[in-house]
Amino acid sequence: MNEDGTTARRRGHVHAFADLREDFEAIVGSVNYATMVTVDAKDRPRTRVLIPVWETEGEDPLGWLVTYPTPVKVAHLANNPHVSFSYWNPTQNTASVDATAAWTEDPGERRRVWDLYRYGSPPGAGYDPSRFWKGPDDPKMAVLRVEPRRIQVLRGRDLLSGVPARIWTREPRW
Repeated sequence: MNEDGTTARRRGHVHAFADLREDFEAIVGSVNYATMVTVDAKDRPRTRVLIPVWETEGEDPLGWLVTYPTPVKVAHLANNPHVSFSYWNPTQNTASVDATAAWTEDPGERRRVWDLYRYGSPPGAGYDPSRFWKGPDDPKMAVLRVEPRRIQVLRGRDLLSGVPARIWTREPRW
């Protein structure tokens, strides 16, 4: 709800993820690598470059990250599950994701995420995880479920012409 009591979207906000999905997927697929930000126990940000994959669950976006569960990453997420991902390419196309992340041990999810990486989700994103792990049940591989609460997309051509970034936010679920 806006300050004046109305429910109209602010400039640049979209009503559904579908309104920016095509551009989000094009940017993610062309860049592949994202900068991921976590926060330590002293509220200091920490970045690393990783490759998440994305899909939709119903109408909402959902991300996944296969990764090594390093002590720093595990400690940061145990203290604060809020993360951000940022994509950028030289044409000034950008996508940013603010989300919460949680580890999953579910064998079915691990297998499905393994395949999302192998086949690209969206196309152009991902890689063959067998380069790093023996299979989806490899104990050295961890899987993070990434639930976006906000996604912002800005195309370079829009930036040059003064068109604002498009922003999707997850509706509160109460």
